Amino acid sequence: MEEIAVAVTIVVLVFTFLFRVVTVNGISMLPNFTGGDRLLVTNIHGDLQQGDVVVAVNVLEEPIIKRVIATENQTVDIDFDTGTVYVDGQPLDETQFGLENGITVKVNTSEEMISFPQTVPPGCVFVLGDNRLVSEDSRYMAVGMISTDNILGKVFFRIYPFDQMGVIG
Repeated sequence: MEEIAVAVTIVVLVFTFLFRVVTVNGISMLPNFTGGDRLLVTNIHGDLQQGDVVVAVNVLEEPIIKRVIATENQTVDIDFDTGTVYVDGQPLDETQFGLENGITVKVNTSEEMISFPQTVPPGCVFVLGDNRLVSEDSRYMAVGMISTDNILGKVFFRIYPFDQMGVIG
């Protein structure tokens, strides 16, 4: 009985301090993640890199799942006519994320967008959802750059649906 109590305590500590399970809500990360997907997120993420998928808390203190496009001191520019994202003057190859290039379009919305180019401030990241037509992300004033203090963790494993289970990134 003591072994069971120790095992339960260890599992609780691991999932409290090292990992958390997050359920994707919505379609802003299609085609890579869809509503209902369950993801394992590590609280210990170190330096974030371009392409990392993170869970952050937005200004409404709701969790959002987005992809890191640029990190501190990098400059982001978006050519909405061609749908191209530039980081430090170089076009972003979105095929590395399972996306098509040229998908970042200006969405008809009442949300105010930030002006480009933008340099990511120290301690922040610029994030975009994979489904740019519906994603509320760093392009919008309401979200803006995400402080690394507001990042809950980095997605590293999909646990559901089972047929898509596996390591992310």
